[in-house]
Amino acid sequence: MYYPEELIEEIRQKNDIVDVISGYVGLQKKGSNYVCCCPFHSEKTPSFSVNRNRQIYKCFGCGEGGNVVTFVMKYENCTFPEAIKLLADKAGVVLPEVEYSEEAKRRETRRQRLLEVNKEAAKFYFYQLRTPHGAKAKEYLDKRQLSEETRKNFGLGYAPVRGEELLAYLRQKGYSDDLIRDVGLAKIDERRGTTTQFWNRVMFPIQDINHRVIGFGGRIMGDNDSGPKYLNSPETEIFDKSRNLYGMNYARSARTGNIILCEGYMDVISMHQAGFTQAVASLGTAFTPGQAALIKKYTKDVLLAYDSDGAGVKAALRAIRILRDAGMSGKIINMNPYKDPDEFIKNLGKEAFQERIDHAENSFMFEIRILERDFDMNDPEEKTNFHNAIARKLCEFGEDVERENYIEAVAEKYHIGFDNLRKLVINTAAKTGGYAVAPEKPKSGIQKKNTPEENVKKAQRLLLTWLTDYPQLYSKIKEYITPADFTIELYRKVAERMFSDIENHTLNPAGIINMFADEKEQSEAASLFTTKLPELENETEKEKAFHDILLSVKRNSFNYYSEKLGVDLSAMNQVIEGKKALEELSKTHISLN
Repeated sequence: MYYPEELIEEIRQKNDIVDVISGYVGLQKKGSNYVCCCPFHSEKTPSFSVNRNRQIYKCFGCGEGGNVVTFVMKYENCTFPEAIKLLADKAGVVLPEVEYSEEAKRRETRRQRLLEVNKEAAKFYFYQLRTPHGAKAKEYLDKRQLSEETRKNFGLGYAPVRGEELLAYLRQKGYSDDLIRDVGLAKIDERRGTTTQFWNRVMFPIQDINHRVIGFGGRIMGDNDSGPKYLNSPETEIFDKSRNLYGMNYARSARTGNIILCEGYMDVISMHQAGFTQAVASLGTAFTPGQAALIKKYTKDVLLAYDSDGAGVKAALRAIRILRDAGMSGKIINMNPYKDPDEFIKNLGKEAFQERIDHAENSFMFEIRILERDFDMNDPEEKTNFHNAIARKLCEFGEDVERENYIEAVAEKYHIGFDNLRKLVINTAAKTGGYAVAPEKPKSGIQKKNTPEENVKKAQRLLLTWLTDYPQLYSKIKEYITPADFTIELYRKVAERMFSDIENHTLNPAGIINMFADEKEQSEAASLFTTKLPELENETEKEKAFHDILLSVKRNSFNYYSEKLGVDLSAMNQVIEGKKALEELSKTHISLN
């Protein structure tokens, strides 16, 4: 949905950033800013700063930054239009109606109808659990020690023995049999016509991240009933099992810094009831790359709480590989002596489970431990084969430091000489064609090397921050500095807008951030207004520091365009003018007053 810039700015201005962020995290006043521990990464010392005057935030630990809209997008894990709508509702601003093409309207209308059918079915099942018909299902949930609050939170219900009751209810609501079948709640039987998918089952509504019911899971109640113990809705236009996770609508805002991946609905529900609201489960299928991509939107740290039996171990090994391929780290929660999280928590309590989380096993060391089971360690030949298998797995690490660290850890645990194991890994790599290619590490933003390129960027960031703090300086330097002197494209766009705003006395850092749609670009733009300026004692030192930054930016600009001569004809004028300005600037004193 496109919203005019004027409307976005009105919504932003009516939502003070300090007030909005205070609704999510506790802020403390510190000088002209408000600070707290960053809600987007784990830290003990506050590095998250909110500036009311500029209406922007910046974390000096992880690099996240932006305005009130980007904060809501990041914290709520929602899209730009969703954040605008949330803030508009908060401020009482009426948004324009969405204009769709006829085809888009038709698709959206159908999608909404399918969601409505599921919502009504969920209400029907919820009600049935609380009638005499649902006594057996209620008894089952009582046995599983689920509170009424938990049952309501997850919308648990019951599908009666006579499935036709749901059909009658939905038909009465005006939904056709075709629509009920298309949403996966019914199917065609040659003799009986339309029949429901679920009967005599405890029902688990499956919700997407926006709390909309997209499907159902059902646990059979009758011991003699035919059919699988657990039955899920088939895939439909609104239900893709491979790209959704049970409980993710709650887990995405848990703010624990990790996600716990379980196998079943009951594990998730019992863990949430115990306070582990970051728990999710795949939907009756093996964990998929699509589900890994969904998790990665919220965290890169995943804890596996799979069953401790053979099938659970096999599933964990597969999930580890998928997580690793997606660039995430996985750890294994030791469930022994119990089979699953539900049993563990009921018997040993949540404090014991938290301790298991705190001491979760590194996924690679878990793989090696499971691998050991395939070898007889009392047989020298088998033991050698095990060491060779370890060496092959260590060759999967493409980064030298990481591989060396794991060689050290494995050598210590399995009492193999470090040098011997290292030599074995090198020989194995030589035989198999080398090590794996090291994946490109994501940029953390926490530390940056002092490279020439970074020095160039830092000088340009510092100059823009100076002008944010002292916009009156622009009139004194505009004959020497232009947006073209900012050789980083994003910085140049910010400078163009900033210089124009200063000329018009409308400088608005938060509004400038809105120029960018990409989340990384928004954080980068925010950094241009929040770079830490040097702490200097007197005016003379400040003037010298400012002058040095000006010269640095101008000198880099001159060098940049000089290198483009012969390739870019337009660079000629920039070089000529740049040299003249550089010479004048080097001799000019600029007062900060």
